[in-house]
Amino acid sequence: MPVPVNDHEMTESKYIKKLSQTDLDAIVQKHAMFRSARLGGVRAQLARHDLGGLTLRNADLSHADFTGASLNQTDLRGAILDYCVFFGADMRFANLQSSSLVRADLRGACLRGTILVGADLTGVDLREGILTAADEKGNLMPAHVGVPINGSGGADLSGANLTDARLSGAVAADTNFSDATMRGCKIVRANLSGANFSGANLEAADLSMCDLRNANMRGAVLVNAALSLADLTDANLAGALTNRPMGPSAKDFRAPLEDLLRSHTLWVGSNGGEGQQLDISGFDLRRDVNFSRACLTMLKSRNAILYGVNFSDAQLQAADMKNSDLRHANFQSADLRGADFTGAKLSNANLQGAQLQPLTLVHGRTISTDMSGVSLRYSNLSGASMRQLNLKGADLYCANLLNADLTGANLEGANLDGARLNPSQQGLAKTSIA
Repeated sequence: MPVPVNDHEMTESKYIKKLSQTDLDAIVQKHAMFRSARLGGVRAQLARHDLGGLTLRNADLSHADFTGASLNQTDLRGAILDYCVFFGADMRFANLQSSSLVRADLRGACLRGTILVGADLTGVDLREGILTAADEKGNLMPAHVGVPINGSGGADLSGANLTDARLSGAVAADTNFSDATMRGCKIVRANLSGANFSGANLEAADLSMCDLRNANMRGAVLVNAALSLADLTDANLAGALTNRPMGPSAKDFRAPLEDLLRSHTLWVGSNGGEGQQLDISGFDLRRDVNFSRACLTMLKSRNAILYGVNFSDAQLQAADMKNSDLRHANFQSADLRGADFTGAKLSNANLQGAQLQPLTLVHGRTISTDMSGVSLRYSNLSGASMRQLNLKGADLYCANLLNADLTGANLEGANLDGARLNPSQQGLAKTSIA
């Protein structure tokens, strides 16, 4: 998302003050005092300062001013930058992984090559904007040199939370939005040619009049998305979820859902002697049902579309959920012991505190929970019981595994790049992979 300026022969040093790491650390400390209303605290005023190559990792600089600043290759991983002003800032190749930029002003900021993986950009303003400065003759000129509008190297916003963000008019060609949450985003008239939206949640987003030529929207969620006058030439829309159902819906149930659940509970309690097993295989129930606290033991749910469905506190022991779309589903505190998730999509799912250890049957026999080869990218597994869980070949990229019990888990061939792990877990993961 480069700032639309031209290369111009102008001395940038007139407008940018270079800071040392020592200088920056002192500013961060005073800003912390300012935030806690302590004597001597000063709000961070970093407008037109050069922070290139420095580190602000895990720093809290909420409400700071970075207008026109140079943050080229700055380390901002885990930083709290809510409500900050980055208008016209040069943020090329900065690392903002897992940072928080809620309601930040990023108008006109250059984000070419910037890493925003897993960042929270809720309500951020990414519209176009031009930062100018007066030269020695009083003429207004673009403030940054060497930041042309065109060029290669889009920003990496994969897995970022861009809910209700404003990107209208932005230049985001070749930008990586894969698996990003972009509900309600306003992206009117933006250049998104060649952008990667695979698996992104664009529910109710406004993409009117956008240039989406050659965009990868494979598996994206486009429910209630506005695409009027958008150029989708050669765009890949394979597997995208639109308003068109991809299977029978709740209205096609043979009986009201409440009756089906009662019958299933009776079937479970009578060991199959009474009632009937609930089978929702092939159904498209995205955001159409609520299974919170439901008894779904031995549920049959193969190849179902269960995007965003609430399974919190549900009983799902030995459930068959093979090849189902469970992205953004809520399994918080659910009992998933012995369930089979092979081939399922669980990116961005909430599995916080879920029980994923083996299910113990009579006579000591056990059934392991199977998540081998499953996509768990950006999922929340914090505090989950994952003892002896089969995660062979699973994709846990940037997943939250803090305080999860991984004792005996099979992580052979699993992708743990960017995953959040406690120090003790990191050693356990390496041992398991080895």
